[in-house]
Formats: sequence, structure tokens, C-alpha cells
Amino acid sequence: MTTSTLGNALLGLLARRPATGYELAGLLRRPIGHFWHARHSQIYPELGRLEAAALIRHTVIAGPGPRPTKRYRITAAGRRQLRQWLLATTPEVDPREVLLRVYSLWVLGPDEALQVVTAIRRHHERVLGSYRQIHAETPADVETGLVPTDPEFAARATLEWGIAFEEHRIRWCDWLLHSVQAQGWVNPAWAELADLAGQGR
Repeated sequence: MTTSTLGNALLGLLARRPATGYELAGLLRRPIGHFWHARHSQIYPELGRLEAAALIRHTVIAGPGPRPTKRYRITAAGRRQLRQWLLATTPEVDPREVLLRVYSLWVLGPDEALQVVTAIRRHHERVLGSYRQIHAETPADVETGLVPTDPEFAARATLEWGIAFEEHRIRWCDWLLHSVQAQGWVNPAWAELADLAGQGR
């Protein structure tokens, strides 16, 4: 089974704590909905697929009303799938999905997290370099004579946005790399995840 982006997003949420489908829908609206979107109608079928693939399991608990509900938790296989998805982050991944993956970056060890973030940074460096090359090739007389009614002004505006965007992404990567490398930045959950994986739970 190939796990969908939504499936991996749900695994990332369940790696934090067990949750019901209703709770997961709320978490997908906020905070994840600020940078990545999923339709509510997709969530429950996807939970079924994840459980069929043994990536999650559920227990039946009392619901808020007269009917019981299901609370899901991630399995060791689900944790392995989540790690594989994070380690497969490449520059070709949509920027919004990159943020979705970074939201679960905590499940990786420091060296693995550095590997992922460094690859993201190098991509933004290459894109910024290409934008700056275009900027450098713009004749000085064209640059100084642009007015808002000129099509070249609009082209320049998009170029300036691209440069600013890539510079911001690089600063963000630098902050993230520094945070990962900071002394004492050790997440006790890594040892727990390794133990669970070893026990096959």
C-alpha cells in the first residue's frame, strides 16, 4: 500500500497522541489547516485504509452521545512509515507539504533531521541563485525606468517576490539547523520510538 499525503499527515498527528476521528479532523483544521488542507470527507476512509494496512489500530470508547466511538493510535509499522516519508523529503515536494513534514520532524533523530533540512536549504539556495542571475542580467536603464503600467514592472515585481521568498526560506532553514544542532537538543521520544519499533508494537 502506498500511503497518501493525508495518511502520513494522520500518522504524524497520531504519533503525538491517540485521537478519535473527530479530534483528528479538528487538528487538521487547526493548526495544520494554516499551511495544508484536507477535506473532512477524506479523513474517515483514510483511517480505514491505514488500519487495513496495520499502520494504526483502534479501541472503542464511550462517545459524547449515545453511540460509542473509535480512538486511534499509531503502530510500530505506522511509525516506520512516518519516518520513511519524512526521510524521503526532496526539493521537488510542494512547499506546503514540506511544512506538513516539518510538523513531524521531531520523530527523526538529529542527524536525520539535519539531512532533511540541509536538502531543503540547498534547494532554496539554487532557486535564489537563479533569481539573482536574472536580476543581474536586467539592464540598468530598464530597471530605473520602470513604471507600474509597464509589463516589465510586473515581471520585476514577481522577481522581487521570488528573491524575498527564497531569502526568507533560507533564513528559516538556518534557524531550524541551528535549533537541531543546539547543545542538549535531545528528544526522549526518539528512544521510546526505537523501543516500540523493536518490540513490534
